[in-house]
Amino acid sequence: MPRSSPSPAPPRVTKKTLQREASIDRLTDAAARLFVSQGYRATTLEQIASEAGYTKGIVYFHFRSKTALLMTLLDRIERHVVDEVVARVAAAGPSAVDQMVMFLHTQAALGVERSGDVLLLLIMSMEFGDREGEVSERVAAIYSKLHELTERVVRAGQKAREFRSDVAARELAVMVMAVHDGTFLEWHRRKAQLDGRQLVRAMRVLVLDGLAAR
Repeated sequence: MPRSSPSPAPPRVTKKTLQREASIDRLTDAAARLFVSQGYRATTLEQIASEAGYTKGIVYFHFRSKTALLMTLLDRIERHVVDEVVARVAAAGPSAVDQMVMFLHTQAALGVERSGDVLLLLIMSMEFGDREGEVSERVAAIYSKLHELTERVVRAGQKAREFRSDVAARELAVMVMAVHDGTFLEWHRRKAQLDGRQLVRAMRVLVLDGLAAR
């Protein structure tokens, strides 16, 4: 019996690679904080470098521009926030109600675990909403995943007569996203005054009651 060839050894992670990854993480985290607190347009590469504890040259070494840095952040958001929601909703079930509850609770959990990423996506959608270019297209593409997800769940709920059908699925899905985004913004503004669990419960009750078949 022929012997199977040994599996190739995993690539060796060098100290230089780890240092590079740590530098990129520090820079992206610093940029995210500044983009959220003062906006993308008002933030300079010098400020990002200072926030991360580096020189401007280090920023240029890892990222060719401020736009490239933001695009890296958007890639991270899509991977860890949006794709996570899509995967969990797809695994939920079997009813559309189960899937909508999973959507709301996963978004709420990510709003705590990755609040900076969720808030950054919201703010960039507003800052670039009236502009053209690669950032606007990237933000729109990320949001389209959430729009398609919520509309697909609503349509399934209407077909199964779990959700109301006197309002078009697209408009109902828009309102689900509006409640979600508005809830997170209110949590950001008034975190010290609000109970997170009660806020999530209120959002769930409002959405599910509004979607329920009459």
